[in-house]
Order: sequence, then C-alpha cells, then structure tokens
Amino acid sequence: MPVSSKRRLVADALRDAIATGRYRAGERLPGEHDLAARYEVSRGTVRAALADLADDEYISTHGGVGSVVTFDGATLDPRGGWARSIAASGTEVTTRILRIERLDSPDLQAELDAATPVFVAVDRIRAVTGERPVSLERSILPHVGRLASAIIEGLVDDSLTATIAEAGLIPSSAEQWIDVVPLDTNDARLLERADGTPFLRSRRVSRTAEGVFVERVDSLLDPDRFRLHMRFGTAP
Repeated sequence: MPVSSKRRLVADALRDAIATGRYRAGERLPGEHDLAARYEVSRGTVRAALADLADDEYISTHGGVGSVVTFDGATLDPRGGWARSIAASGTEVTTRILRIERLDSPDLQAELDAATPVFVAVDRIRAVTGERPVSLERSILPHVGRLASAIIEGLVDDSLTATIAEAGLIPSSAEQWIDVVPLDTNDARLLERADGTPFLRSRRVSRTAEGVFVERVDSLLDPDRFRLHMRFGTAP
C-alpha cells in the first residue's frame, strides 16, 4: 500500500473514532508507538496522519485552538457526510434531495479559484425521523466526471460524499465559517419554521492536496440540535 494511502487509512480510522465518540473531547489519543503497532505502519506515517487531523481540527496540538460542529452532543464529521455522523449519534435521519442542477457562474469561478465556470449545485434537507427538518445544505461542486453525470443519473448510492469520491476528488484541506442568521421566507418554508427564526449558518470550502476546488457547502443548522464546540490546547 502506498505511503499516502497508509497515512489516509490511519487518519480516516482515527477521524471515525473521534466522530463516533470513541475518543472524546479532552481525551488523549494513544501514543505514536501504539498507533504505529495497531495500524502496522511507521511512526512517521502516524505522525503525518496526526498532522492531518490537527489541520482538520479533530485534535489540537499544544497551544492550538480547534472548533467542531456537534449534533446533540456528538461530534460531526462533514468529510464523511453529516448524515453518517448524525446516525452515529443514535439518531435516525432522512435526507431529501431538493435539486441537482448544472450551474454556470464566472463569479463563482473567480471566488473559488475553480478551473471552469461550470458547476453542479446539489441541495439537500435533513430531518430527524418524525420531526421537522434540522438542516438545509446547498453544495457547489466542479462539473467533472461522476459529479457532472449526477445531474442525469443521480448521486452514487444517494450519497454526495460517494459521488465526490467516484469523481476522483479527495478533500485534503478545508476552511469553515459559522455565524447566526434569520431564516428568509423560502428557507423558513423548507425548514418548517417561522420567518426570521435564527439558525446557525456554516460555510465550508474544501480542496484537494493540490489545491483543486472540491466543494463549497452552505448549511443552515437548527441551533436546538447543533452546537459549535471549541477546544483550546491540551495539557502537556
């Protein structure tokens, strides 16, 4: 297995362990030696995987600051799909796709430093079974490979994450911004709330290791279910 694949394997395994609560906020991960033995890789590979987790704010190095979004107290992993992370909290959710369309926008190309002005727009709404929707997500993605054909064929296994992977795009880095906004009339209708209801708004832009644009996703999150959790360093 290539070194980069080993590094990704270790990072993904630890990311899943954190997202599902096996390792909780403030709890130390096993040492590099133990992790290297567990995953049968070198300590250098473990160190690189831990650096990836630190970059993605799943762990914090000494003196670092990290922040993650949680759902009912469970840490969410947007790289693996929020539906999967919410399900890991023991809550059953349904996802409804509102649209998958081609979008032409030179302005977005300039804003996102994308290769072309042609994108795919995917809007989804998630609801806890038997309750009102808890999130509305609008993704902008490159019009390439399996993402482009999703306009006609739909998503791979009804999963945007799987479709991105099928298109050969591997998110390696991301930036995220979170604030609070009042719902406008259209979003309030979709989320079954009153106009002006305050919701958390998250914008996340991800790119490959080479800096190629992968996704911009704008999410509206029910503040009664979602929280922003901050971590400040760790004890020596």
